[in-house]
Amino acid sequence: MWQDYEPFISIGVALAAGLLIGFEREQSQSPDAGQIGFLGGARTYPLFALVGALSVLLGHGTWSFFPLLSFLGMLGLVTISYADDVRKERDRGLTTEASLLLTFLLGALGATRTLILPESRRVIFVLGIAVVVTLLLSSKPRLKDLVRHVSADDLYATLKFLIIAVLILPLLPNTTFGPLSVLNPFNIGLMVALIAGVSFVGYVAIRILGPGRGLAVTAIIGGLISSTAVTLASAGRARKDQELAPAAALAIVLASTIMSARVLFEVAVVYRPLLTPLLPPIGAMFVVGMAASLLLYRRSRKQSDALSSSEVTFQNPFELGSAVKSGLLFALVLLGAKAAQNYAGTKGIYFAALFAGTTDVDAITLSTANLARSGLATQIAVTTIVLGVTANTIVKGSMAVVVGGGRLARPVIGAFAAILIAGALGVALTWL
Repeated sequence: MWQDYEPFISIGVALAAGLLIGFEREQSQSPDAGQIGFLGGARTYPLFALVGALSVLLGHGTWSFFPLLSFLGMLGLVTISYADDVRKERDRGLTTEASLLLTFLLGALGATRTLILPESRRVIFVLGIAVVVTLLLSSKPRLKDLVRHVSADDLYATLKFLIIAVLILPLLPNTTFGPLSVLNPFNIGLMVALIAGVSFVGYVAIRILGPGRGLAVTAIIGGLISSTAVTLASAGRARKDQELAPAAALAIVLASTIMSARVLFEVAVVYRPLLTPLLPPIGAMFVVGMAASLLLYRRSRKQSDALSSSEVTFQNPFELGSAVKSGLLFALVLLGAKAAQNYAGTKGIYFAALFAGTTDVDAITLSTANLARSGLATQIAVTTIVLGVTANTIVKGSMAVVVGGGRLARPVIGAFAAILIAGALGVALTWL
């Protein structure tokens, strides 16, 4: 049945992709640019996509040369238009020209029956690329803003990490070795890349948004990078000015709550079967944490603007030193958890989770997920991860009390106590 409507589907996909990109191009024109010329928008782009689709449809028969001929024709038109702009000393760049040619190719790909993908997935593929292209074209101001906020050191660190991840990681041996046969260089590298990747998303977001987007936004993004950094910075500011304690409590509780979502994401990536039984305790902790954050937000609206989010500083997670430390910590926690399990049973692995959780949640989460994939009982794995989150939460609560003082301590302790109770009840459900 799909084959019966193939030409119409091909034309429809091409027009949809062209219209999507064309609308964005027309919207991006300067208000004083006047009438749009050849390299236009809402009409020109769908036409380019339509030419691409029709050239491929015609090329299915005896005119097999037609797609190439059409592409060369479109390339010639674009080249002539660009040369005319250069002659008239118009500085427009190559974005429009490149997007036009890409639109032609998307139209052609939408009509290509046997290339890359079957018919049922080709529509999604072509339209997906069109959406990505549209987002890239419309994100020019944001991308420029990102370039302004990302330093040369950040770029250099990111490039070094990506080189290692792309070139060196695939070469690492994918075999276990060492004591207890749990250390796998390739898996350790993957876990480091996962931790750094999640943190980097938050790091880039905080760079783009900057301190002027509000304390709540900074806390949410900070939870993806380091909730401990948010806790220390907020508590330190509350110590200097106790009137800011409610706002500081909001930042601390919200960042710790986002940490729960980060735990769920990491488990979903490493060992998805563990996600379902982990949802009751960690999900309950997340819901209670968000409810507590909402209450704190209502109490701290006036103080939130006064508490500068710029006081929270983060290190680029792609720094080589940070990545090496994460790898070593993950390996040590994995080895320690396995040793504790072998020599002290279930109590041993619980103790290891409490100990590891005082410094880092990611390591114990990923280590436990790997052990669960290797045969660790689901209930024990869930309890272990929750204990790690519990230990980390208690440590951050202690930081808030010691650094921030009594006025900060009351809301933080109250919120954290509710969160931990919710987690304990969720764990109890997994054992029923």
